[in-house]
Amino acid sequence: MSGDENRLIDYCLKGQTAAFGELVRRYQDRLFNTVYRLVDSAEDAQDVVQEAFLHAYQSLDRFKRDSQFFTWLYRIAVNSAISLRRKQKSIIRLHQAGEGQGTVPEPTDLSEYSQPDQALERADEERRIQAALNRLSPEHRAVLILKDLEDQKYETMAEILQVPIGTIRSRLHRARLELREVLEKTEVRS
Repeated sequence: MSGDENRLIDYCLKGQTAAFGELVRRYQDRLFNTVYRLVDSAEDAQDVVQEAFLHAYQSLDRFKRDSQFFTWLYRIAVNSAISLRRKQKSIIRLHQAGEGQGTVPEPTDLSEYSQPDQALERADEERRIQAALNRLSPEHRAVLILKDLEDQKYETMAEILQVPIGTIRSRLHRARLELREVLEKTEVRS
């Protein structure tokens, strides 16, 4: 952990809330981007990030400083995002069971564009990948986002998700296989 972060945390613990505001400014965008990929909703991502910062602020005196502040904050946010996704999946299942539907809605088909330019193709590919990610379990989704999109190290991921590195590696392997399978299925349907 950097000396600057330590200083800001010390100031915050002494009641200088502006110091925590500086930590928020440093990390809010990065944290939002990760959480957004996990929950696939800007509104939900904002709520999770706000909740994570609030929880971090209220628990700052329990931060042991044996890891980076951002790693600790990341863990709080990722766990909140995973919990939210689990709740949402339960609600979706109940809603679908009530309607007699047992399938997840298909991703939007943008094939009506006869000759899309590169930006549209990239956007379509991103939507396709996001839709596939949405079909994964929260645990698989989290490891894929942390490793493949955020380029986190295995050690950091293990610390954030509070599981052994071996579990991270096996989840990542299974998540990549599952993502590939989902993408192949959607490709066949297109």
